Order: sequence, then C-alpha cells, then structure tokens
Amino acid sequence: MNGSASDTGPRRVVVVGGGLAGHTAALTLRQQGYDGDLTLITDEADLPYDRPPLSKELLDGAVESTTLPADYDALDIEMRTACPVRELRPDALVSADGVHPYDGLILATGSAPIRLPGQAHLPLVVELRTVTDARVLRTALTEAATVVVVGAGWIGAEVATAAAAQGCRVTVIDAGPAPLARALPAEVTRHMSAWYATAGIELRLDCPVGELDAGGVRLAAGGRIDAELVVIGVGARPRTDWLAGSGLTHSPDGALVVDSWLCAGPGNVFAAGDIVRWPSGLFGTDLRLEHWEHAAHSGRAAARNLLGAAEAYDPVPYFWSDQLGHRLQYAGHHTADDKLVLRGRPDGEEPWTVLWLRDGRLRAVLAVDRPRDVADARRLIGRRVPLEQGLVADPGVRLSEAAVPGTAAPVG
Repeated sequence: MNGSASDTGPRRVVVVGGGLAGHTAALTLRQQGYDGDLTLITDEADLPYDRPPLSKELLDGAVESTTLPADYDALDIEMRTACPVRELRPDALVSADGVHPYDGLILATGSAPIRLPGQAHLPLVVELRTVTDARVLRTALTEAATVVVVGAGWIGAEVATAAAAQGCRVTVIDAGPAPLARALPAEVTRHMSAWYATAGIELRLDCPVGELDAGGVRLAAGGRIDAELVVIGVGARPRTDWLAGSGLTHSPDGALVVDSWLCAGPGNVFAAGDIVRWPSGLFGTDLRLEHWEHAAHSGRAAARNLLGAAEAYDPVPYFWSDQLGHRLQYAGHHTADDKLVLRGRPDGEEPWTVLWLRDGRLRAVLAVDRPRDVADARRLIGRRVPLEQGLVADPGVRLSEAAVPGTAAPVG
C-alpha cells in the first residue's frame, strides 16, 4: 500500500499522545510509506515511553529508562513535548504551542488517574501514571517506613509488592470485598487474599476511604491509618475532557465511541489506546481496554486505516501483571453469564487457571503461573473453537488438546 502524501491520502497528519499508542501510530505511518507532514504532540516533557515497567522494572530499580526506541529526526516526525492540547476543530488542533492544521488526525491521549478527596493538597500522596511519578515513588519507598496503598487492583498490588520488597510496612485498603473485585468474580479473587499475608502485607477489604490528610488516611467508617507515604491506585478515566464541543461521540465513561476501523468521526479522525470504545465482533459487545498490547495494536490499526487500509480492529484482549510472587495473565473477555471452570487448585501452591465458556466455546482465561494455558487459549478464543467439556477442567490436558476433533487450533 502506498501512503505517500503525493496521492489522494492525507498530507498533514497530527498524532496526539506520547504513550505507546501514539508512538506506534506515528512509526506505523512512516513504515507504511506516508511521507507527508507528521507531528506528534504530548503534554509530557519526556519522549514517548513504555508504561508497564513503571510499576515493575523501573520501580524496583532494574531499569532507569523506559523510553521507546525511535529516531524521530530521521523519520521526519516533528515532536512537540510539554505541549498540552486545548481544543479540537474540524480542520485544526489547538495546543499550548498554537494551531496545528491537519487532514488526518489520530487521538491517543490515554487515561488520567482518579483522585480522592484531599489528595491534591498533600505532598506525601503519590499516584503512578507517568515516568515522573515512578521516579518520585521509587525514591519515596526508600525513605518511608510505613506505606498505605489505596486500591487492591492491578497497579495497587504491583506497587504493594515493590514496597514490601523495599522493607516497608505495607497496608493495602480497598472498598471492595476482595482484591481485583471490579475485574474478576469473588469466587476467583478470594483465593488471592492470602497472597498478601504471605508477602507480609496487611490487606483491609470493605474499607472505603473518607479523606486523606497530612498523616495518612481517614476511613469512611471511622478511624484512620497512619502512614508516611500514601499511594493511590483506584482506577483511571479516559483523557477526553478537552474534546468537549468537538462533535465526537463519547460513551458514559468518557471514552470515544469509534467504529470497527477506529474512526472517531468525520474529517479523517481516528483514535487508539485507552480512550477508545470499539465494537468487538468477536465478543458481540463494545470494549474499552487500558493495556499495553491494545495500545500497540490499536495504534498500528488506526494509522493503517487512516491511510485507507479499511481493516476491522477485533483482537483477543490480553494483559499480564506480576504481583505478590505470581504472574497473572488474562486473555479474552468474560461476563457474569459465562460458565466459570477451574483448572487446578487455587487454594494450594500449584499454578491454576480460570476459564470462562459460553455455548461450549472459550471466551476468556485467567492463568496464574500457567503461561501455556494462555498461549493455547488465545488461539482457541480467536478461532471460536468448540471444546470438549469433559476435558477443559483437567489441568493435565493441554487446552489445545481439549478442542472438539477436527476443529483444533494449531499448537504453538
């Protein structure tokens, strides 16, 4: 495919967002042969960087930088860092640096963390969203003896793991009845509560926060938890407030509603990453994700489709988390109506897996220290392969071998 600016395609493309989605979109445009004007705008002072290591390798000191590799000068990509965007017009974007005309636009502004009452005025409170946050937190963990982590979700568990490894006395509090309660059913997450005690971390559930103050956390039910450092990890929202009045369609959670090609509206406007809600034909519902693989794949798809590829975006979602001595990997999408099947014994020390099935086909998988199950499941989900119900619960049988004869997905 020829994306040259000399043909009928766009001649001035602007990419908004310095995360993986925006970075991938910009590089993909050049890789696809687009040779017109290309500007990448980010409100952060840093060049685009990888976010998963912020709560892992960068936080524990294994790496010093997560900057994504690219020679923007050689690629003739104009970089505008420390440049907040202000407004979107039909043919131009307004930023702190001025007006940027475009005839092709990719929005990838990511998410902003949800904040708690009193948080903005307290210097001891840290959130983990940017590389600057990670560096501040890494230093703070070497100085704080007591740490409270608000939120027992994916990021909260990873931060608690790092803090405990630094020798801090760590308490994790969450308003929900179990860790990861918003992402997974209680019959799964109840098995994870014991991981905290094993790691030397106190876990307090059904414990909503009332307010933050200079000495720690005031609890909504009364009482308080004193701490030298408070880390907030209660979720994030799409960074789309600046698009008010643009004419683009938003879902109730603030995400941009896009079509199967990640097109967000007229005027050759596409979107990628955390901010999009797209229709999944594979799962029969709209999806929104905040994970690394989605950012990379959607950034690439948005760029290709802006250049005319017309390729539907319909991946099998996938993400991972290293926490409390375990690697968790999730693929697919499940609902409360799907049948839940356990492979292995989650109350023991051995690896185990949770499957969600509908009409005999795999919809989602959560693997705890069982990477092969995830590798098999991703192929089975993507190909809608029917499974032998008598075999899927047996951890001694590979998932690929549980396929109905004649329908097996290739084994990798």
